[in-house]
Amino acid sequence: MTEPSSAADARDPRRVEIEYCTQCRWLPRAAWLAQELLTTFEAELTELSLKPGKGGVFVVRVGDEVVWDRREQGFPEPTAVKRLVRDRVAPGKSLGHSDRPE
Repeated sequence: MTEPSSAADARDPRRVEIEYCTQCRWLPRAAWLAQELLTTFEAELTELSLKPGKGGVFVVRVGDEVVWDRREQGFPEPTAVKRLVRDRVAPGKSLGHSDRPE
């Protein structure tokens, strides 16, 4: 039997959470970004969760740190989020073409 999730889980520096607005129907966008992150960081992440929200929210967290907030930064390109996640969970990891300056 596994332990229930707790606030301590959110502090795991290799846990990513994507909170998305259900009213805005942003689940496909959140799921696509989740797939990109899981493919890139399959060995580095301990967990990736999708959290339903409301009110236009689209926030990406690594551990308990907000690394992207749509309200402040607009919708993210996957490469931008990959760099932010990489810098926190696998600083030495090459992202290949995603590392090139835009």
